[in-house]
Amino acid sequence: MKENLSLIDRCLPHPFVSVIVALCWLMLNHSLQGFDIMVAIVLGFIIPHLIQPFIVRTPNIHWKRAVQLFFVVLWDIIVSNIRIAIQVLGPTSKLHPKWYRVPLETSHEHVNTLLAMIITTTPGTVSAGIDQERGDILVHALSSDDPDQDIQNIKARYETPLIAIFNIQPGEQR
Repeated sequence: MKENLSLIDRCLPHPFVSVIVALCWLMLNHSLQGFDIMVAIVLGFIIPHLIQPFIVRTPNIHWKRAVQLFFVVLWDIIVSNIRIAIQVLGPTSKLHPKWYRVPLETSHEHVNTLLAMIITTTPGTVSAGIDQERGDILVHALSSDDPDQDIQNIKARYETPLIAIFNIQPGEQR
C-alpha cells in the first residue's frame, strides 16, 4: 500500500498531527526564533512517523463543514454556560431535569461518538451512553421544558452537520 502513496502522504502521514506537534513545540518554548521553528518542523515530520502504527487513518471529511460545526458548538457552549449559570443561581423550582433519548440517523461510529461528545461538552446536557442496538443516545438535561424540541435542536445543529462532514447517508454503517 505504501507504494501507491504520494510523496506528500509519505512525508506527512498525518498532517494534522504534524501541525499540532509543531505548534505545541513553539508554544512550550514561547519562541518563534529560527532554531525553534526548525526543531518544530523536524518534530512535526518525525513524531507522526513514530506514532503512525497507533493512529487510525482519518476518514475523508469535509474540513470546511467541520470548522463551521466547531464554531456552532463553541457558540452553544458559551450561550449554555450563561443560561445554566442563571438557572443554577436562580430558584431550584425553575429547574426541570429530564432524561430523553435522541434517536440516531446512522450507526456510523465516528458520527455517533462525536455527537455524544458534543452533547456532553454543552453545559446543561450530559450524554449517558450510546445504545447502538437501540439506535439512540440517552441524554440527561439539567433543565428542559420541551425534550422533543431539545432532540430536534441536537439533530439539526449537530447530527445533520456531522453526517455531512463524514459524507455518509443516514442509515449507513461503519
